Amino acid sequence: MKLIKLGGSIITDKKEYRRFNADTVRRLCREIRDSGQDVIIVHGAGSFGHVLAKKYDLNAGNRSREQIPAVAQVCYDVRDLDSMIVKELNESGIPAVSVPPGSCFVMEDRRLIIENDEVLRRFVDLGIMPVMFGDVVLDRKLGFAILSGDQIMERLTDIFDIDQVIFVSDIDGLFDDDPKTNPSARMYGTVDQRTLESVRSDISVDDVTGGVYEKMKAMLRMCSEKRECILVNGNAEGRLLSLLKGEDVICTKATGGII
Repeated sequence: MKLIKLGGSIITDKKEYRRFNADTVRRLCREIRDSGQDVIIVHGAGSFGHVLAKKYDLNAGNRSREQIPAVAQVCYDVRDLDSMIVKELNESGIPAVSVPPGSCFVMEDRRLIIENDEVLRRFVDLGIMPVMFGDVVLDRKLGFAILSGDQIMERLTDIFDIDQVIFVSDIDGLFDDDPKTNPSARMYGTVDQRTLESVRSDISVDDVTGGVYEKMKAMLRMCSEKRECILVNGNAEGRLLSLLKGEDVICTKATGGII
């Protein structure tokens, strides 16, 4: 089974509040369908979550009453985004259902707790894809906190037999600098822990869950002898489909894990 993260940068315009990239999502859904692979999808919150989460510092936990309306609004916004993605999946022929993490699970000091995975497993057994996403989740210690799609991905690799993890972003792979502002930035075909430690962690847009650097760390944590983790550009038409079909594509592969 493949686990795919549709990043917020590919499904939304992260610089513009609630801007959904419908055409791109529709095409990616078709590519996933055409691959014929068994897949579980997680997606980021993009501009439906990060704009207000950043403004009101929601990842810091419950600190002031003015955060509360923002929590409610972000929960509404990311569910609205998820409904758009589930709609595109179903219309492309992939049976899918929304599973909002903030309505099902809790966190403890920003760590996701899934004490009962029966609902997720039963949907998959029926041939229905449970779609989860970055969300604001109740936290036993902090009151609430931001749950990233990457954190969900890590937990799903514990629950399901995943042989390939794919992060779909808006860049070709991991670079030693921001390729959007530095045309001389060099892309890594593969990355391990040593490479990661030398990579700059600053990013060009606000991202309360850490940007590309944190995503690559998450990828390395999910690597194993039987599982590869890949960062690929979803804006390149047909590239995700080719990757799912086992073909060589431009991408970054994480290897070796983190010690």
